[in-house]
Amino acid sequence: MSSFNALEHAASSYLRSAMHQPIRWHEWGEAAFAAAAKEDKPILLDIGAVWCHWCHVMDRESYENPALAEVINRHFIAVKVDRDERPDVDARYQAAVQAMSGQGGWPLTAILTPDGRPFFGGTYFPADDRYGRPGFQRVLLTLSDVWKTRRDEALESAASVFAAIEHSETFSGRSASLSLGIIDKLVQSSISQFDPRHGGFGSQPKFPHPAAVDLLIDTAARTGNEPAKETVTVTLKKMSEGGIYDHLAGGFHRYSVDERWVVPHFEKMLYDNAGLLANYVHAFQTFVDPAFAQTANDIMRWMNEWLTDREQGGFYASQDADASLDDDGDYFTWTRAEASAALTPEELAIAGPYYDIGEIGDMHHNPQKNVLHIRHSLEEIAQRASRSIEEAGQLLLSAREKLYASRLARPTPFIDKTLYTAWNAMAISAYFDAGRVLDAEAPRAFALKSLDRILRDAWEPQTGLAHVVAYPESEAARTRVSGVLEDYAFLIHACIDAWEATGELRWYQHAQQLADTMIARFYDATGGGFFDTEQNSEPKLGALSARRKPMQDSPTPAGNPVAAAALLRLEALSGLAGLREKAEDTLETFAGVIEHFGLYAGSYGLALDRLLLPSVQVVVVGEGDPARRFSTVATARYAVNKTVIQLRPSQVSADALPPVLAETLPGLPQLHGGTAFAMVCRGTSCLPPTSDIEQLLLQISEAG
Repeated sequence: MSSFNALEHAASSYLRSAMHQPIRWHEWGEAAFAAAAKEDKPILLDIGAVWCHWCHVMDRESYENPALAEVINRHFIAVKVDRDERPDVDARYQAAVQAMSGQGGWPLTAILTPDGRPFFGGTYFPADDRYGRPGFQRVLLTLSDVWKTRRDEALESAASVFAAIEHSETFSGRSASLSLGIIDKLVQSSISQFDPRHGGFGSQPKFPHPAAVDLLIDTAARTGNEPAKETVTVTLKKMSEGGIYDHLAGGFHRYSVDERWVVPHFEKMLYDNAGLLANYVHAFQTFVDPAFAQTANDIMRWMNEWLTDREQGGFYASQDADASLDDDGDYFTWTRAEASAALTPEELAIAGPYYDIGEIGDMHHNPQKNVLHIRHSLEEIAQRASRSIEEAGQLLLSAREKLYASRLARPTPFIDKTLYTAWNAMAISAYFDAGRVLDAEAPRAFALKSLDRILRDAWEPQTGLAHVVAYPESEAARTRVSGVLEDYAFLIHACIDAWEATGELRWYQHAQQLADTMIARFYDATGGGFFDTEQNSEPKLGALSARRKPMQDSPTPAGNPVAAAALLRLEALSGLAGLREKAEDTLETFAGVIEHFGLYAGSYGLALDRLLLPSVQVVVVGEGDPARRFSTVATARYAVNKTVIQLRPSQVSADALPPVLAETLPGLPQLHGGTAFAMVCRGTSCLPPTSDIEQLLLQISEAG
């Protein structure tokens, strides 16, 4: 007889990590709901993630406890969900638990009726009464008794909570008054929360807000808004100096528990690093500070080493915070003695004060442990150590290499090698940005390789897009997870980015095909906007029957504004007015309430920029250094409504271009006798082509 539960057949890394537990876990699916109905038992729903520290704590304390497992197995049908694998399930039950308890997060713990309506919920519950929280066994026995003896109360609660799930993000906020004034309010809201001393927004905990930062960069570049510029530059600088940044391997942890960015939650997520890579690239593009380019390259160094399938293409989902439950960030942190053992006294004399490695550290569970972060400039450290800047820099470099080598000898936190479509598309777009702005071929080549893999392995014109491109185990999942709105929207952007990077028409055609499918399956032609899941006739289990239209960025840019922006980019290339109409309708759906979301509406602001500002297309035709110089000049300064496309003369023919460009470009290479030239188009009108760099700069300035 197998000592495993049903999760041994799961494909998700998180679910498989629980297959040895004594709980009779089910995956989310019809079998679990059928069992609950047949046995007339409530459902215990546990939603977590493989990177989530407190999920693992609750697993060990409660779900691996045989006595508690006996209680659960007797009174409940237990269902475990991976929030990364099933964002549609997670979003609805998060809304429910927030409505019931005032807070959400992971692990998410909910008690449901047999048909999936929640009547109790919370997050982490200790096994015994502590932290001011009731013990989990007491909670479960009480709720089992409620279901058996006071069922009317449970059903009444479930009905009101279910209404809250449907209300969340699907409220009526329609307004026809779309204006740049909305963007001004969103920008001002973010600036008002800026912490000028430490960077970031608000106090503690501090999270990255990549979409809001991009909106501020765009505003600063377009309008010269100095407070927006200061907010961005200080925030990005302080983050890259803080402990939220991994100074040895590169890349960012998920968030900081303190306002100074020193002590992070140590898990590293693909989506955070994709969004932040784009931020640092756009900041370098606009403000020309080499430190931003260095951070961008360092993020890619970590992603390339740890989070990519170099052979087949694709980006892995996350790196765990801990190597085991007995440590709390110990892989990433250092005692003074550990640093001293790895370094020479000369290296420690520089790296110690530079990274603030002291006898008293930063971690509550072990005060000797230091999170590496920059407290003083290298110039100050060099002066104190009576070293030249060059000497100090060399010692710091060798110290960093030795610390990293020493860290690599430690047990390494788990890498979840699942490939998710939306997160991959975000990373692909960021790599295209990096390749263009940093003039680097490697990110561009890997982005193309990864995009090819997603379209090959996750896209079928008949069945649509899958949410999961590939699982880490060799066996394929038994059940295909359908793509959600985010998957389609981000992948359309990635395909358009590929067209801009290569001039190959097939990428534009893929984007158009994905957009047609997204509209057919997700667009609400009656109420406007996009639902997060497909509108098919299949019965929806549990809270999946609640319709939602995501519009706030948390933790990734929201599906509706990202979809609207994708349609606007396509309309600029295709000339199809219907795409613009649907994008405008989507933005109008939320225009009446969006200003209240401030920091969490950055992607909405960027989409509204695309709608209200004329699209600016700079088409460079030619090869070699002259064309490259045109592209470099055209790329300077980030603007969300600007695209730069470099084409070879052989690509400039009516059958090799999207419709809008096919009307203007063919014939121009012959007119210019083979010399490189650039043409600036603003909206639907184009300026005369030019082969003069100064003239191009003037035209871009006037068009922007």
